[in-house]
Amino acid sequence: MKLLVINPNISDDVTALIEAEALRSASPGTDLVVRTAGYGVEYIETRLESLIAAGAVAEIVAEYTRDGPGSGNSVDGVVVAAFGDPGMPALKELTDIPVIGITEAALCAAALQGHRFSIIAISDRIRPWYQDCVERFGLGGRLASIRSINESLHGIASVQRDFKATLLALSHQAVTEDGADVVILAGAPLAGLARELRGQIGVPVVDGISAGIRMAEAVVGLDSGAHRAGAFAAPPAKARRGLSADLDAALTAAQNAAAADATGAGATQPA
Repeated sequence: MKLLVINPNISDDVTALIEAEALRSASPGTDLVVRTAGYGVEYIETRLESLIAAGAVAEIVAEYTRDGPGSGNSVDGVVVAAFGDPGMPALKELTDIPVIGITEAALCAAALQGHRFSIIAISDRIRPWYQDCVERFGLGGRLASIRSINESLHGIASVQRDFKATLLALSHQAVTEDGADVVILAGAPLAGLARELRGQIGVPVVDGISAGIRMAEAVVGLDSGAHRAGAFAAPPAKARRGLSADLDAALTAAQNAAAADATGAGATQPA
């Protein structure tokens, strides 16, 4: 199995954190292709920054899916490795392979381990967007709290080192004051920290990167089939312009695959 893991921000230091945790989490036999967004911002805190990142993520997904399964650079699944899941769930319309966001993966993992969960975030500014994400996934009623660092960051790659004590204190508050049964350490800059804090908080601690990798492996393994109908079917063919060659080709491939399946299904229908 080969997974494409995408850092939707432009920080190579954060990509290194993502890759390290992804490698620790991946099962034997899972190969990883780790990429950094080609444009965007250093780290994503707002809806607009997420919108910008979504385009960068789509370009990378298209690069690896434009030629279809079995091509030289094809992958079996994609992990969008930023909390807030930039581009999700729309990216599911672009390709037949599973596309998993670390937010949804982390929320699912938390929901399986406790009734109420809290999210620990790296900034106050990011909280409204995270709240939107939880509501979008239908889990707002199980959210105990979103707690966050309220100090200026010295650098995105050093958040764990600079604020480890703060993040631990926020996690304890989420449990003792907010009633969290599970704590999610949110965001790629915190990748790997859950391993260090596990056992120090008193409840399960979920890392979005490890959850994303494991969930992607599971969904790929399910081999459930592609979206050919419903909300995530490929967009209908229509005039378009200004797209990159990769994105245009990937979109065409998705539309052609859907059309071919529809034709085949029609041919096998009983008279």
